[in-house]
Amino acid sequence: MPAPKRRCPWPSDGDPRMLAYHDTEWGVPTRDDRVLFEFLLLESFQAGLSWRTVLHKRENFRSAFAGFDPRKIARFGEKDMARLLGDAGIIRSRAKIAAVIHNARKFMDIQKEFGSFADYQWRFVGNKPIVHRIRSEDDYPVTIPEAHAFATDLKARGFKFLGPTTLYAHMQGVGMVNDHMVTCFRYREVMTPRS
Repeated sequence: MPAPKRRCPWPSDGDPRMLAYHDTEWGVPTRDDRVLFEFLLLESFQAGLSWRTVLHKRENFRSAFAGFDPRKIARFGEKDMARLLGDAGIIRSRAKIAAVIHNARKFMDIQKEFGSFADYQWRFVGNKPIVHRIRSEDDYPVTIPEAHAFATDLKARGFKFLGPTTLYAHMQGVGMVNDHMVTCFRYREVMTPRS
């Protein structure tokens, strides 16, 4: 019988969705604008809650928010707001829902200016992932200067609900930062480009 894989400590409760997220998505560098918008949307709803809560509602969010398509979400109006506020499958925060619709419009503004949101976003890390050497849970920072710069710039562009701590979590999720522990089997895997 093979030895169990060593992982980061945070998905340790055996939750299959958390384990799958850790093992296949977290920390994998992506430059796909749709995926980047999905993570921004989910992270903005996560503020003040657990990632587990959001992850378990992810497919409901996907359905409620037009497959995370910023172009469609940017056109949401009052009927959509009422529909979303009545949807028990998502987090029903009027302020967060309004922020996502607003942020979708701002997201598209950045796409027009930079050619893609990815081109804009990855500039904050010099277009390559920051690799931390996390050895214990105490080594995890709450945020990093690059997340502060990213948050400050987004705020200046009118984005809402995306402060430095939220954006640092976003950067970890989309692989702008490799925060897998050095003992985790994914630490080296996420640094190896897929063929």
